[in-house]
Amino acid sequence: MLVENLKYLRKVNDMTQFDLADKLGIPRSTLGEYERGNTEPSIALLRRISGVFDISLDKLLMGRISDEQLEVMSTDKMKVLAISVDQHDKSNIELVEVKAEAGYLAAHADPQFIRELPKIYIPNMPRGHYRGFEISGDSMLPMESGSIVICRYIEKLADIKDDRTYIIISKSEGVVYKRVNVDKENRSLILSSDNPLYMPYKIAFSEVAEVWQYHAHIAFSDSKKTFNSMLEDKLVDMQKKLNDIHGKVMS
Repeated sequence: MLVENLKYLRKVNDMTQFDLADKLGIPRSTLGEYERGNTEPSIALLRRISGVFDISLDKLLMGRISDEQLEVMSTDKMKVLAISVDQHDKSNIELVEVKAEAGYLAAHADPQFIRELPKIYIPNMPRGHYRGFEISGDSMLPMESGSIVICRYIEKLADIKDDRTYIIISKSEGVVYKRVNVDKENRSLILSSDNPLYMPYKIAFSEVAEVWQYHAHIAFSDSKKTFNSMLEDKLVDMQKKLNDIHGKVMS
C-alpha cells in the first residue's frame, strides 16, 4: 500500500513532490520513483516519511489510509479522506448537485463515490482542496437557488472565521450553506441565513463532518433582476400585511 498511501498523504496535505522531497532530504526524481512503485525506500527513509505525516509504519505500509473512518471533531480537527486528481496530478473540483446531497452525506469519505462525482474545471485556483455545491431554496438570498458555491476545505474548526459563509456537512442538517459564528463556550456553531425570514440555529461540534469555506460562486441569472424580484416580493408581502391590519382596524 506504500505507493497509494504516499501519493494520498502528499495530496491531502497539499504538498507537491518538491515539497515532500525537500522535507525528506531526497531528490524529487527519487520520490517520483517511489510514487510510481519503481523502487522502494529504505527503512530509515520510511521512518522519516512516517514522521512527516505523523503516522505509524504499520498504517503506512499495510492499510489503505484513504479508506479509514472519518474522525469527527473529537479534537476540533478534521481531515479530507477522499479526493480525486486530474491527469496533471492536481486535485479536481468535484460538484455535489442537490440530487446527490443525500448520497454525499452518507459517502463523503468514500474515495470511489468522490471519484464518480461530476468535475468542474476553474483555471488559476489558489492551492487547496475545493468542491462545488449546488444550493437550493431562498435562505441565502440574493444568492438564488440553483447557484453553485465553490468552497475550499477547512481542516480545523479553529480556522472558521466568524460571520463568513460556509458549506456545513452535518449528521443532523445534511448539506447546508450558511453564515457561521463559533460558540466556543457551548462547543457549537451558530448557523444564520442571509434571508431574515429564517431564524438562526445551532449545531454541536460533534455533529459536524466537514466544513467548506466560500471562495466563489456561479450564478445562472442576472443578479440585478434577482435582487429586484426579491424587493418586489417583499413589497407585496408588506402590502398584504398592511391590508390585513387595515381590515382588522375597520372591523
